[in-house]
Amino acid sequence: MPAEFEIAGHLEVRDGHLHIGDVDCVELAERFGTPLYVSNEQRIRQNIRTIQRAFPEAHLLYAVKANGNLAILRIVAQEGMGADVFSAGELYLALLARIPREKILFNGNSKSDHDLLAAVESGVMVSVDSEMEAERLSSIAHEHGSEVRIAFRVNPDISPMTHPNIATGLRSSKFGIPHEHVRRAYELAQSLPGIVPVGIHCHIGSQILSTEPFAEAVRRMMTLVEQVGELGIELEFVDIGSGLGIPYDKRVPAPSPSDLARAVLPIFREECERLGISPTLCLEPGRYVVADSTVLLVRVNTIKHAHASFVAVDAGFNLLVRPVMYDAYHHVVVANKADAPAAQKYTIVGPICESGDILAKDRWLPAIERGDVLAVLDTGAYGFSMSSQYNGRPRCAEVLVSNGRAELIRRAEGVDDLLANQLLPERLL
Repeated sequence: MPAEFEIAGHLEVRDGHLHIGDVDCVELAERFGTPLYVSNEQRIRQNIRTIQRAFPEAHLLYAVKANGNLAILRIVAQEGMGADVFSAGELYLALLARIPREKILFNGNSKSDHDLLAAVESGVMVSVDSEMEAERLSSIAHEHGSEVRIAFRVNPDISPMTHPNIATGLRSSKFGIPHEHVRRAYELAQSLPGIVPVGIHCHIGSQILSTEPFAEAVRRMMTLVEQVGELGIELEFVDIGSGLGIPYDKRVPAPSPSDLARAVLPIFREECERLGISPTLCLEPGRYVVADSTVLLVRVNTIKHAHASFVAVDAGFNLLVRPVMYDAYHHVVVANKADAPAAQKYTIVGPICESGDILAKDRWLPAIERGDVLAVLDTGAYGFSMSSQYNGRPRCAEVLVSNGRAELIRRAEGVDDLLANQLLPERLL
């Protein structure tokens, strides 16, 4: 059988081994152990610059939820991006990475008073998800003698044609204010002390492989901008979120940032001209920035020929939940046999005590042996950031590679970390 795809881009095959950032994946596995997340710094910078070229006048806010490693966030800051944060924790990380507070938008549908207070004290903008939240934020800001710049998040009722669990712009979604209630929300904001409406925000979903939903969202948003303008509010920015998909399956094309720009910028510019306004366009890329920059290296523990030829490795959905949660596809490469011909169909499974712990099903790969190193591709977004210690498994290390150099950016946890913050009552001693 032919190989599943041709390895290209920032990944290379040299002497039979997969390389990332000019570093041998097999050597990385030996040096740092497995499982191991490996990210390529140059690929991250390249991806950011690709988006910047496509949207030269837009403000780009990196979606921290995709990958919140501090080293990654420093790269993002150095490249001039802001941040879309979803919690006080993500806000802390963004500020620690020296992302300017004026470039941070605090998003989220269920912010606690602690979250809102953190936003007020940090002086960042807030995307308000409901009229009740606007009232709570106003009260907190007024009590602290502060003034918070806000946007309202809109539910535009647009289908992004993606997995239901990551479709966030549908009428049934928990996110945002129904678009027919938006004018009322801005009227309320005008009457509340401590908050100043300066923007409007939406995010229709994630891993979207068509530009048309984005174009439809911009049309809907500009209609709302016009309605808000009738209240005498001149919005400074229009944030259309992001969600641009990547080709996890290399045989299925995905639109590029340039494709997205060609779809949305003419609509945005025409509507701004028609309305006589000049707000800034904002986008919130996350997946596109980091997903394809990273591989997850795992080692084969055992092989079992049963209903299928199961290859059991040392990482499962405790470290990469996307295949289980979203039925997501990730390519797999036998890193120490990267140029060998496919010989057999395998199903790659993890060590977790769940039948659904499958990383890749029915893949034609070279003959696999115990001890081989497999690379699961495109794991930089929603990989480690969604990991857990389920089944008492400590989380793995993360490494950053750049031009042949490898540096540890997160130590692997040990069993002692399973006890972090736990307390044993004296009566149980």
